[in-house]
Amino acid sequence: MIDKRSIDEDLARALVAGQFPEWRDLPVRTVERQGWDNRTFRLGDELSVRLPSAEGYVAGVAKEDRWLPVLAGHLDMPVPAPVAVGKPAEGYPFPWSVRRWLPGATVLDAAPERTALARDVGAFLVALREVPADGGPVAGRHSFFRGSHPSAYADEVQNALAVLDVDSGACREIWHAAMTSVWTERPVWFHGDVAVGNLLATGGRLSAVIDFGTCGVGDPACDLVMAWTHFEGGERAVFREAAGLDDDTWRRARGWALWKSLAVMAFDADAGLRADHTRVLTQVLADPVI
Repeated sequence: MIDKRSIDEDLARALVAGQFPEWRDLPVRTVERQGWDNRTFRLGDELSVRLPSAEGYVAGVAKEDRWLPVLAGHLDMPVPAPVAVGKPAEGYPFPWSVRRWLPGATVLDAAPERTALARDVGAFLVALREVPADGGPVAGRHSFFRGSHPSAYADEVQNALAVLDVDSGACREIWHAAMTSVWTERPVWFHGDVAVGNLLATGGRLSAVIDFGTCGVGDPACDLVMAWTHFEGGERAVFREAAGLDDDTWRRARGWALWKSLAVMAFDADAGLRADHTRVLTQVLADPVI
């Protein structure tokens, strides 16, 4: 097990110098907003270094290297193209990757107009579902069961409800509605983590989508959770219309949002995250978006 604090600029610089000497003189800079699954560093002006933060996220490296070029060939929206794959070295035990750097700031920092963002994200999800899925990675453990049925996390929902002071009756009703349908269409591509930290914007509009480590082929309901985690009121309606999909899929999406909020509120040590998901749960309980 590696200490995440040791995944720093010095490590990234040493890995690059040892395995890709053609880039050894490029400056390495920490990206200000870091994800949970990986640590990312700028490498010069056009590249980035991406290091999994734990063993559980390693599968995403090979998956992205295999499938991002395929997705990029079908999508108008830019996605991070892989350039090279590094090997474990310098005390770092996992494979890692070098990617093309995509310009733009995360939605959190860029703060694009929210209704336009709702429309843009919905349109991206439609385009992603239209990419041919034959042979793609079927949803499962590699995607942390995103793209599977939300019942994969039924135990966590029940355990959270047993310890939280929330409206358990309303929560159980939402969860039951999510459990009563399945995706019966052909499996389609899903991103698996459509969140503000994985969306880039420039000029007030969505300009790129990053971090496909939990992507795969299956049920796209998991990609709709942003309806409650970010959008509000009429923005949700715009997102619903732009993203499409039937009522049953939206009920499963609401189940995904419910699970995540309950699990974080009950079991995460980060007080800030718990507060964020308390707010999200309020939105989930108030608005079914169907």
